[in-house]
Order: sequence, then structure tokens, then C-alpha cells
Amino acid sequence: MNKIAKYIYALALCCPLAGCSDYLDVTTPENADNQFVTATSSETFKVLSWCYASYRQGPVMSVYRWNDPIGSDAEYYPEVGSLNNANARLQPELLSIGTANSEFSTLYSIIARTSKLIDLIAEKDEFKQAKEAGEVTDWTQLYGEALSMKAFCYFELVKHYGDIPYGYENTPAAEYSLNSRFEILDKVIDMFKEAAPYMYKLGEGGITAERMSRTFVEAMTGMAALYSAGWQTIRTDVGDLYGDVQFETKYTDGQYNCSYSRRTDYRSYYETAETYFDLAMADKGTATLVTSDERGYANNPFQRHFQYNNDLQISPESIFEIGNMQGGQSGQTTSSEYPYAFGRPSDGGSAMQAPCKSFAAVRIMPTFYYGEFEDGDMRRDVTCTVTGSNGDGNEKLLSFTPGNKCNGGMAINKWDWNRMNPPYVAGQRESGMNWPIMRLADLMLMRAEVKAELGKETEALSDLNDVRRRAFGDASHDVTASGDALKEAVMQERKLEFAGEGQRRWDLIRSGKFVERALAVRAEMSEMVADLKSKGYHEFENGNVIPMYIWVKNVHLENPLTYDPDESDPALYPGWRGQYDYTTTDAAGAVKGTDHNLAIQGLFEYIDPNSDRAKQLEADGYTRADWGKGIVDNEDHYCNSNLLPGVKSGNVPPRYYFPLPFEVLSHSKGTVTNGYGLAQE
Repeated sequence: MNKIAKYIYALALCCPLAGCSDYLDVTTPENADNQFVTATSSETFKVLSWCYASYRQGPVMSVYRWNDPIGSDAEYYPEVGSLNNANARLQPELLSIGTANSEFSTLYSIIARTSKLIDLIAEKDEFKQAKEAGEVTDWTQLYGEALSMKAFCYFELVKHYGDIPYGYENTPAAEYSLNSRFEILDKVIDMFKEAAPYMYKLGEGGITAERMSRTFVEAMTGMAALYSAGWQTIRTDVGDLYGDVQFETKYTDGQYNCSYSRRTDYRSYYETAETYFDLAMADKGTATLVTSDERGYANNPFQRHFQYNNDLQISPESIFEIGNMQGGQSGQTTSSEYPYAFGRPSDGGSAMQAPCKSFAAVRIMPTFYYGEFEDGDMRRDVTCTVTGSNGDGNEKLLSFTPGNKCNGGMAINKWDWNRMNPPYVAGQRESGMNWPIMRLADLMLMRAEVKAELGKETEALSDLNDVRRRAFGDASHDVTASGDALKEAVMQERKLEFAGEGQRRWDLIRSGKFVERALAVRAEMSEMVADLKSKGYHEFENGNVIPMYIWVKNVHLENPLTYDPDESDPALYPGWRGQYDYTTTDAAGAVKGTDHNLAIQGLFEYIDPNSDRAKQLEADGYTRADWGKGIVDNEDHYCNSNLLPGVKSGNVPPRYYFPLPFEVLSHSKGTVTNGYGLAQE
């Protein structure tokens, strides 16, 4: 359990400043004396602890988690008929107006508290003295941290809601008005710029990746500029909302009164992003790319990073993550979405299972798994899994039958109950894994993206290839592209590096490629299904084959939790699967049998079901299992109704925002409405 996570957990319910309880109504009286709140730096940090905890338990625990990591050309949601992913499917018109109320309210509550805290710290003599001397101290760190948290929440609001009311925190208002996202992002950038010099770099002053640091804030300055510069869907139904900002437009939608546009002065924002990404790299402190694996029994630095997550440790690569804790007292338990919602599937029950349930909301497109990873890329098996857990200590083949747990298709493998040491078996959503926000590879590849856009190709290639060398173990797969091909290579690298981490969807939106990639992946999936129907398999350009059927059997391994892949052993290929030995845990009573591992034949090749080889496999104890057939049997789900159906043609803007709450609309006296076809009441 992480030290800061413990502290945040313990203080989460005792913050002594008031916040907003009714959306933008932030005028509630204070619960404690201002002097007491800032009596010591530790008392002041209690307010920030509440903010961190509120962000974890609010926005990241509700609808965001069902939409940010899915809805791209690499990831999808596994269930049929659910509205959890209506936004990710680009069908926000199906959402009720109250869908994202709690997230909206929580973010404004944090903004209200941090705004008050900023004012209080600014009056402290200790802060004034440090500011005058140009020193970074605990008090300046707290000031920068509060200002950064405020900016971060506004960034999240703009990202998920578009244009919003701005500047009403702790100020009585008779009615609200709508503010331009571009105006707000300018203010966000300015807040981050102001905050950074007051803050410790990562690793200084006791600041770990569980708190905002100068490193993170400089990176966020660049990210905010990158988002402001990028393509996005904007409103065309609110007069002069965007003021003097001029746009170039790809697509316009008259039905929903919006357009897919980019500001014409975008290059100046790329230049700002470059400046601050460079600063963040120079000020990265203790952050370092994990490029070696010291474990001895495994050799995969990419997986090593995620093993830190599974071990409830902070990875050297982490720049910022929201602290969490394992278990908890009644009424105070923190909810851990890793691995429950974002990890390797498990059919186990809610408690004392081997392992407990993993719903597994993020699934991997078979076209991505089979068609886009190059040979030797150590990220494939860490990113994607074809097996889950049965809940009784045994490995289980995943099914393409729509559903959840071990149904729903291939899943994310980065977080797994089995990878914990030991797995937490007492409850299904109490693993204690932190909520990751940013890691160094993300910063490096954002900087590569900006450098490529600005024509600084040598610098872009340096960052890009540093990440690729970690993935392949050497320089044999270095990229040498230039121009548009280099830009595409950076975007593809981000796709391979961050699948399941909530990046690809937003990368496609701001790069202007969302619509064309949505149409392309539908065509790719349809072509794959057609071949499966007609030939029994589909071969991808890289030579990989997805077949209709594969053959599996349970086998015994002395070490049932597997690591590096071994193509000569069907129980070790693909790698990074198997099961923890649950007979050593409190859930030992749930374990069945002794042959806990699954041997797989034919996963990347076509074996004719009527061939002598198939008959021999069955004679050796293997059972034929549906594989591509599950996709064929559910063709509409995989090629149409669940695959970005909101993108109906090549000239319609993607619509991906959540509705503003009804209370905001009603209190605005008609000046604020929901756009993009979202609900008004």
C-alpha cells in the first residue's frame, strides 16, 4: 500500500473547506476557520488530499471509465445493448441529460476548493517570502499544486463537455453563461505556466508520482496546448461563442449543428506545446523509461512497468497517478477499477475467488491484435490476452460471444489479479492499484508528435525510436520516415504503446483521423469476417492468420503463472498468461484440479478441422473451440452496431461530449443549452 495513498484515504472525508454541492452553486459556508486550514502545511495538504480522493472516486469511477479507453480503431466495449458506451460509440443522443452529472459536479467542487485554497496560501507570509526569494518550498508546492489541480479539472471539463461555464467558483451568480473552450484552455495553459515554477520536480521535496509535480504540470501545459491546437467538434449554433478564433473545417453537420474543425493558428499552440514538453523532459526528475528487466526469470521491460502497478508500487516511469489503497473500512473503502474494469477477465465471484471477478470493459479489436504488432514487439502479449481466469484457479479461453468477464472477446492484459503478489481475494474492486494518469513514454511520444508537426524530424525520431527500442530490445526496428509518414508513425506508435490506457480515442479525434479510421476499421473487420466465412480463416498483411477454430486443453505446469513466450510450448505461447497458485492464498478452497494452464494450438495458423493434424490433436486430448467463428456468429456486433455506429459516413463530425446537467441549463435562464444533439431535459 502506497504511503501517499494511505494519507489521502485517511483524509478523504475530512476536508475542512466547503465546495459546490449543486453544480455551480459554490457559495456554501465554510466548515472551518481559514486560519486553521493554513495553520501548517500538513493541514493545508488535507484539502488537496480531499481533491485527489474526490477525483478518484468521482469522474474516474463513473461514465468516463466506460468511454475514454474504448471507442477507437483498437478498442471496443464487450456488451450488447448497454448505454454505458453510447458516448464511445459516437451516439451521445442516446444519453439522458443526467448521465454525467456527478462527474461535472465533482470537478466543479474541486475547482471551488482549490480556488479558495489558492487565495489563502497566497496570503501566507511563508509563501510570500519564498516567492520573493525565488525558492521552492512546501508552501510554494502547495500553492502550485492547488493551482494545477484547478487547471486540470477545467481541462477535464472541456475535454468531456466541450464549452462550459467558467469562473463562477465561490462567487454568487444570478445566471450562468457559456464560455468558449478555447478561451478556457488559454486560461488553463496560463494556470499551469504560473504553477510550474513554484513546484518540486518529481522526486524532489518528497514528491512522488502520487502528487502533481513540476514535471507533470509542464507536461500538462504542453498537453493543453496540443488539445487546443487539435481537431475537435465545435458548435455552430451559438452565435459568436468562439470570438475571433478562425477555423479550417473538415466536416459540418446541419442536423446536429456542429463541425469538425481546427483553429487556423494551431501552429502557435504546437510551439507552446514543444516548449513545455522540452521543459518537462529537462525537469523529469526521477522519471525514467523502464528499459531493463532485472527479474531474471523474465525479460520484458514493457511488462516490468506494469508489474510495478500490479505490485502496488510506483513505477519509475510514472509521472502522475491517483493514489489508491487495498481494502478499507466499511463506508470508507476506495474503489479500484484495476483490474476489475480494465484488466484481464475473470469469471470469479465478488469475493474469495481464484481470482475475483474482472468485468473487463476494454476489449481489443482482433484486427489490431493480429494485424498491427510486428514480430518481436514485446508489447503484444502484455497488451492483449486471449485467455482469462475461470475463478477456480484455472485459465480459460476467452469467447467472442458478446458479454462481459470471459465473454466479449480479447481483452487488456496490462493489469491482472494473477500478476499481484499475492492476488487480493477478499473483494472484487479493492485491489488497491493506483489510477494512472501519465507516464514518461506518453510525454516522449507527445513531444515526438509536436516535433514532427513542426518539421523537427530528427528530434521526433529520437523520442519515437527510444520508445520502440524498449519495445523490441534493440534498434533493429527504428523508424526512418519523414513528412506525413513520420506523423502517422508517431500516431501508430501511440496506438501500440497505450492500447487500453485511454489515449487512442483522443489521439484520433485531435489528429483529425477519427472518421476515416472508424470507416477503415469497419471495412477491415468486414473483410476479415468475409474471409472467415468463405475460407475458414483470414490472413493479414503481416502474415498472421486468424482461424475459425483453435484447439485447447488443460495442462499442468510447475510454475502456472507464465512469463516470456516460447513458441515451442503451446502452454507458453502467447506469453504473459497462466494463473497464480491460488492454493497459497485465502481462496485456496475455491481452487479445482491441478491442470491449471491452457495449451493452445492454431491461434495464428489455419488448421483444417477435417485434417489429420486436427484429428491427432483431438487424439492428444485437445478440444476444438470456436475462435473466429464467435465473430462470424455475431457479425453485426463486431462490424456494425457496436463498432462506432455513430460515424455513418465520411463527412459527419464525430460527436463525443457528455451533456451539461439540467440544473446548469435551467439556472442559466436560457443562455446555456446542450449542443451536438444532446438531451436538453
